[in-house]
Amino acid sequence: MADETDPAETTETAVVRNPWRRLRSFTDARIGLGRAGISLPTSRLLEFQLAHAQARDAVHWPLDVPALCEQLANYGEPVPAGEPIALHTRAEHRTMYLQRPDLGRRLDEASVERLSQTGDDLGAAFDLALVVVDGLSARAVQEHAAPFISALAEALAEDEATWRIAPLTVVEQGRVAIGDEIGERLNARAVVVLVGERPGLSSPDSLGLYLTWAPQVGVTDEKRNCISN
Repeated sequence: MADETDPAETTETAVVRNPWRRLRSFTDARIGLGRAGISLPTSRLLEFQLAHAQARDAVHWPLDVPALCEQLANYGEPVPAGEPIALHTRAEHRTMYLQRPDLGRRLDEASVERLSQTGDDLGAAFDLALVVVDGLSARAVQEHAAPFISALAEALAEDEATWRIAPLTVVEQGRVAIGDEIGERLNARAVVVLVGERPGLSSPDSLGLYLTWAPQVGVTDEKRNCISN
């Protein structure tokens, strides 16, 4: 394996090389960073501070709901056309969302009324409900939700089975479990929640997918399947 030159070692002659540095090509983990005296090299410290700032920004960055709804409005069958239903949880703002996770798992009264009316109008059961939730990284949802749903729509259209997909929903200040209430109110057999995951120091824009069969309020996490990152 080629031993690539580390920029930190060419610009900072006082850096003591760490032999584990060669393994960095296989992982985003911060290993083999070397040292300058008893401290990290300046470049590695600055990289860490930048990653930490990006993670903090991702948690507090607000979801641009109108822009996202516009992106999600024009898919072909079996995903319904038209703008998604914009919903909000009982967490009124970001600080409340972070301090009270339970409030991010239930819809507020206005959203309940909007969704109940939609469910009554649509009638029969759906095979699948797709719920887009800001979660702990709205950036992940803003960047990746639309491309994912586009690819999913193409795959479902090619499937021999006939899929009946519920109207898309976009939720602000939501947790994974918000999909249970939405799936139940839309009378969906299964729900997939697309949610921004808790940012790490190498992934401020990680999107998670949580699949739950027979969604209803009170479903616990061991009954879900998850694909993260």
